[in-house]
Amino acid sequence: MDVDLIKLVNRLQDTFSNLGGELDMPQLVVVGSQSAGKSSVLENIVGRDFLPRGQGIVTRRPLILQLIHTPIPDPSASPSADTEWAQFLHIDKRFTDFNDVRREIEQETFRVAGQNKGVSKLPISLRIYSPNVLDLTLVDLPGLTKIPVGDQPSDIERQIRNLVLDYVSKSNSVILAVSPANVDLANSDALKLARSVDPQGRRTVGILTKLDLMDAGTNALDILTGRVYPLKLGFIGVVNRSQQDIITDKSMKDALEAEAEFFRNHLAYRNIAHKNGTKYLARTLNQVLMSHIRDKLPDMKARLNTLMGQAQQELNSFGDAAVFGDKNQQGALVLRLMNQFAQDFISSIEGTKVDMSTKELSGGARIYYIFNDVFGHALGSIDSTANLDNQDIRTAIRNSTGPRPSLFVPEAAFDLLVKPQIKLLEAPSLRCVELVYEELVKICHNCTSTELEHFPRLHAQLIECVSELLRERLGPTSEYAQSLIEIQAAYINTNHPTFIAGSAAAAQSATSPSPKPVPPSRPVSADPIPGGTTHGEGDDSSNEDSVVANGISMRDGRSVSANLHDRSRTVGSAITAASTSGKAKHPRHSSVLPPSSSHPHASAVPGTSPPHSTRETFLNYFFGQNGPGPLAGSSVERSHASFVLPPTGRDVSGADAPGPTGILAPRRSLEGNNAAFDMKSLGKHIEAVSSAGDNGSQLTQREEMETALIRSLIASYFSIVRQSIQDLIPKAIMHLLVNYSSKHVQNRLVATLYKPELFSELLDEDEALVAERTRVKALLDAYKEAFKTLSEVNLKTV
Repeated sequence: MDVDLIKLVNRLQDTFSNLGGELDMPQLVVVGSQSAGKSSVLENIVGRDFLPRGQGIVTRRPLILQLIHTPIPDPSASPSADTEWAQFLHIDKRFTDFNDVRREIEQETFRVAGQNKGVSKLPISLRIYSPNVLDLTLVDLPGLTKIPVGDQPSDIERQIRNLVLDYVSKSNSVILAVSPANVDLANSDALKLARSVDPQGRRTVGILTKLDLMDAGTNALDILTGRVYPLKLGFIGVVNRSQQDIITDKSMKDALEAEAEFFRNHLAYRNIAHKNGTKYLARTLNQVLMSHIRDKLPDMKARLNTLMGQAQQELNSFGDAAVFGDKNQQGALVLRLMNQFAQDFISSIEGTKVDMSTKELSGGARIYYIFNDVFGHALGSIDSTANLDNQDIRTAIRNSTGPRPSLFVPEAAFDLLVKPQIKLLEAPSLRCVELVYEELVKICHNCTSTELEHFPRLHAQLIECVSELLRERLGPTSEYAQSLIEIQAAYINTNHPTFIAGSAAAAQSATSPSPKPVPPSRPVSADPIPGGTTHGEGDDSSNEDSVVANGISMRDGRSVSANLHDRSRTVGSAITAASTSGKAKHPRHSSVLPPSSSHPHASAVPGTSPPHSTRETFLNYFFGQNGPGPLAGSSVERSHASFVLPPTGRDVSGADAPGPTGILAPRRSLEGNNAAFDMKSLGKHIEAVSSAGDNGSQLTQREEMETALIRSLIASYFSIVRQSIQDLIPKAIMHLLVNYSSKHVQNRLVATLYKPELFSELLDEDEALVAERTRVKALLDAYKEAFKTLSEVNLKTV
């Protein structure tokens, strides 16, 4: 029957309101400006005073009002039975006092919308059962306003307009545009808003209020007859209670009688009085709503079909709870989810995952980025000799020779210096292992599926199991990476082909700036040196050797020894030739050493030598111009102009020979001298020399050459080791960590979690998911029931 259509819609609306359905029910939406009389119209239709009243905006939440007609009870059967009552959807309570209904509406509005006159889209559902009403479903919306008043939000106009548009824009809604008759219709906000969503006026009912308040001599006859603003459903005029009537508590029955009397007695409206008034409005709305429901039934069925399909698909995505509880099928489900998780983990590493991201690097691509960019740049940024200064290299060379002099750069010094540099590769290598481990953990956490998300405990156990496998492999991988560095430092392979070629180039570049040494096999001229002194006779060579010994004790043993070996044959030849010559002899004590800076080195020509070249070149090269030895350096600097060359021979006439020189000389007065000459304290001597070196003492020519050579060799060998480490570390990580984990992840999952006693715990679903499945299932059942009901409705024409 047609009467059951509205009840059916109301029942569906209540059901879908609780379940969150998306089916739009046919309903009447009341729209109008603030204080246009919307609430008064609804109260007249109900016949009860139950809506909040006051100044400004009162209706701040949508009120879904369902009017349900009930038969008049038989007084003889139940004399105390209530004939009218109200029920809210949010509270399980029957209200018989409509003043309590008003207070509940106010409290519920304050609870959600607050006290600051703001609005909310959350509706209040109210059902009124009465024998004096017709079956209707109406929605009372906040009145349209333009200017915020008091503590209203500044955008109150936009909020209310958007709220109203949400309801009137639905095609299943019938718009009740309430406009006051004492205001020009062209200024009606309700009609303007209704035209924006219903341009042809097919689902708009015009309601004129305050007809009794129009100026004398004016009327709204043209509007009510549709000659001003035509609407398919027409205009209906009503007269509500005035504020004075409300204050005097005028009953609703008297108000309705006064309204009917107004239309019957008004000269302009007496002919159309039967088409105006609240009672006619209620009957018209009832017929319009039923007709609208009949028109929208095919659309509702089609919409229900779509919603049922969507709900069924969503329910299928949650899985069947009966399968989860069946112990015979739990094992197969757990095994399938394990295999799926392991395959997702492996495919993410290999880059074969179907839903791979195109916005950022993920999975195995990030591991490659670590190997190629992060680790490669970290190794490339290490300077092989940045933390080595010249003093460190010189000290290492000296320490590696001990008390013995060396002819060449000692190999032990190279080993001593290059091993700590190789250790610099350990930190970035271990960090590379950690970065790859972290990426594998991230990949593990990102391996999930819609079905696996239904079981949070199983998902967590899978992640924990794989993470434990990765943690187990982190230790061996880090140890192996560390051992690779230790292997490189354990044996310095100077026979490496690349290092041999690099060493030759380094030696050539290091020795190229140094002056060309005099070949040791070159014969020395026995002629006297022009402008110089001659050597003594007899045993002068032995005294010369003693002086050389003193000089050795005062210089760096390594440098002096090397120079002595280089020059011994030339010096010996020169001394022998000088002692056997028959030239005139000059006293040795008259030979004064010129300042080294005044005689730059000249190129040696075979058979000739510049003035003072034999003795000056020999001594400068032997002792060094700026060597680190304390006496050699100080003797040249302190006796720049007056230092007398010590005698190299013994006078046979018995003249007193000069005493020993160098550190074998008697103790000098320490007043005004450096502490380095103090023979009593070796510590003070070393500290003084070290302090002098720290303060910027210059290296000798040989030391500079050796330092540059050592640096070149370290850089060459470090480059070889760095290339080897850059190649071996990624291979070790892939073999020991990545490939091992990929190979054993599935076996580990099965061995750890595939246990019948754990199935029930692992397949324990999330409570929120269970509640959502229950809701969707209930919604699907409601859709099916509604579709069945709508299909069985017997459509009749009124």
